[in-house]
Amino acid sequence: MEYYPRKIEEKMDKWIKRPEILIVKGPRQAGKTTLLLHLAEKLGGKYASLEDEDFKNSLERDPKSFARRFMEGRKTVLLLDEAQYLRDVGKRLKLIYDLYSDRLKLIVTGSGSFDVKVEVGKYLVGRAAYFELLPLSFEEFLMWKARDLHKLFADRKKEIVEFVKTGKRPDISVVFEREFRELLEEYLLFGGYPAVVKEDDREMKTELLRNLARTYLEKDVFFFFDVRHLETFNSFMKYLAVANGALLNVSSVMRELGMDYKTVRHYLSVLQHTYVITRVAPFHRNRATELKKAAKVYFVDTGLRNSIAGGFAPLETRVDRGVLLENFILNELRALGEVRYWRTTGKAEVDFVLQLEGDIVPVEVKTEARAGRGFLSFIQSYRPARALVFTLRKFGVRRIGGTRVLMVPHFFV
Repeated sequence: MEYYPRKIEEKMDKWIKRPEILIVKGPRQAGKTTLLLHLAEKLGGKYASLEDEDFKNSLERDPKSFARRFMEGRKTVLLLDEAQYLRDVGKRLKLIYDLYSDRLKLIVTGSGSFDVKVEVGKYLVGRAAYFELLPLSFEEFLMWKARDLHKLFADRKKEIVEFVKTGKRPDISVVFEREFRELLEEYLLFGGYPAVVKEDDREMKTELLRNLARTYLEKDVFFFFDVRHLETFNSFMKYLAVANGALLNVSSVMRELGMDYKTVRHYLSVLQHTYVITRVAPFHRNRATELKKAAKVYFVDTGLRNSIAGGFAPLETRVDRGVLLENFILNELRALGEVRYWRTTGKAEVDFVLQLEGDIVPVEVKTEARAGRGFLSFIQSYRPARALVFTLRKFGVRRIGGTRVLMVPHFFV
């Protein structure tokens, strides 16, 4: 089987010899089945999809006999795919673990609805380790599309992360800039879903994303979350896609789409639990002038967002170019720590505030190198040791007061 590497595998390798059940969650078509088939081949394990009615019914009726079928003389790895289809899956996994964890290592996947509707977590406290498989990060995208540039990217990214954590000055010499920008544009427009990344034809990429949105509505939203008003739900998704990166005003949504408060909150929860959107809360330290409640909404995958919003125009012609860059930077920053945004009632604003073990790092996403009023205000108020500005030009380290500000191209996040 042809397999393209995923970063999650490095994290999971550390848990393979431990007894805990490994649970992989993530959105539809993010590559969970491919990962399981690869691990089955790599570990000599047994694979079973619970979309298969025979496997599903057997596990529901008699979990002990189901488990014993796959046991061999040595400890066996059993990989169960699409566990969200299984009734009372948490209870059955707990039984198998309690009886056979010395002879059977379980690795289980579930879609975005997993552990929400089927309540896995309450049965597996202390018995499971959780992982998320999302669409490809930009680093994984480069591993798949431009391996010769990946090593250079990885070195630069490592140095930037080191600066964020310790303040060590990085090497920000920028080479092959045109190629990096072209690759970033493809990633921003079409996102990181594996099937879309592998496809070179733009029309086919577009159609794959449209099909993904349709399948998501029909299976996750309708089947698992019992949302019956799919046209309203679809209109809500489009509203969020157009308003990507803006403060979420629930009253405006209710007024413009004719929805009640309970429905808006429910739809937001569905979209978040199925890995379509992510919400960013405001940063504050009990200052009366700072926003406390309003969240910003971004998309987990910019390609899916563009498909819902209805546009794949080139980056240079887009009025939402800045928002797409902002969404991209957010998704990459979340791998480093908790991310919030900062805004005062006087509308001074910083795109993101990265929180790392007590440190705070303000992050701005710009097309120009000039620091904005909100950024300077934040530095003056909080005096962070380090700050980041992602920009198109003028890279390097400068000082603003006592803060060391690293200015880097967007594609080195």
